[in-house]
Amino acid sequence: MLLTEQTEMIQSVARKIAKEQIAPQAKEVDEKGETPWANLKVLAENGFFGINVPEEYGGVGSDMVSHVTVVEEIASVCASTSVSLSTQALTIAPFLLAGTEGQKKKYVTSLATGQVLGSFGITEPGAGSDVASIKTSAVREGDHYRINGHKVFITNAGESEIYVFVTRTSESRTNGVSLFIVEKGTPGLTFGKKEEKMGIRGSVTREVFLENVKVPVENRIGEEGEGFKILMNVFNETRPVVGAQATGIARGAYEHCLNYVIERQQFNKPLHHFQMVQAMLADMAMKIEASRLLVLKAAMMLDQHDPNVIANSSMAKCFASDVAMEVTTNAVQLLGGYGYVKDYPLERMMRDAKITQIYEGTNQIQRVIIAKQIIENAKK
Repeated sequence: MLLTEQTEMIQSVARKIAKEQIAPQAKEVDEKGETPWANLKVLAENGFFGINVPEEYGGVGSDMVSHVTVVEEIASVCASTSVSLSTQALTIAPFLLAGTEGQKKKYVTSLATGQVLGSFGITEPGAGSDVASIKTSAVREGDHYRINGHKVFITNAGESEIYVFVTRTSESRTNGVSLFIVEKGTPGLTFGKKEEKMGIRGSVTREVFLENVKVPVENRIGEEGEGFKILMNVFNETRPVVGAQATGIARGAYEHCLNYVIERQQFNKPLHHFQMVQAMLADMAMKIEASRLLVLKAAMMLDQHDPNVIANSSMAKCFASDVAMEVTTNAVQLLGGYGYVKDYPLERMMRDAKITQIYEGTNQIQRVIIAKQIIENAKK
């Protein structure tokens, strides 16, 4: 599966930037636990926030294959910085899928150029994988809505200027869900403390509170009650992006590990001479390559508007994130004590890898989706 000349050029630029400008800051980004604004400026200056966004809305006008390629390159050196790319894509997606022309010009342009950050508010204390159980309400009052609710684990909350919130506009589980745009500074929109997370510490996560937040009707994305359908299509586009992130984390860990076992000696010979070590390296390499191909296939299907992409998007996310956790764990094992200390990046990568199995739909949910799709296809 070959990349186009344009994608290869974008990949080359992303790899150079990742190595020269992002990697040197990765340890500090993790330790500080703050948004790496300098890194985000670099991403914005190179158009990485809008790789697959049409040029008329401030993007590069490329495709999903190029987008996931960039995410992998950045994630291979700093997962925290790569989260900004995946979260920006998550925020942009509903606008491109169902937004009005006015919404796209007003919001997508600033998001795609990296002028501002965006956040997508889905998860609540009682609604994670079961999105249809959300309680945050949006009640129409003439030409506006009143939104009340509580969101948790929201990436970039407090840092972002643009928010898309998943709300309930009627009692119907799936047909009663609607999406709304809320700008930072809107009265009633407030944020909780910064969460202290195990990994991706350079990506800020907070609770969000909405108390009588007033938004005009034109801030609704799509028609009332279409939010669940839009959201499912958004996930089809963003799950391969998480797969790319996971592939990048795994690749970064593998490359550090490979260099180490070539140089490190035990029993008077390099570690890579031991067959047990060779077998572990072979498994890492095979699974990383398989992850990348699954991600690229899903991205290609999205570029081709293939309606059968649902299962492939979930496969890409699920498989790649499981591989990331396995590869980073084994990389730590091969470095022994050095893998367990912060002087080496492996322990950070292992911590970062875990979240890829959880967000954008847990891997247990991904398996449910995959099974449902393959059973439905078998019945046709």
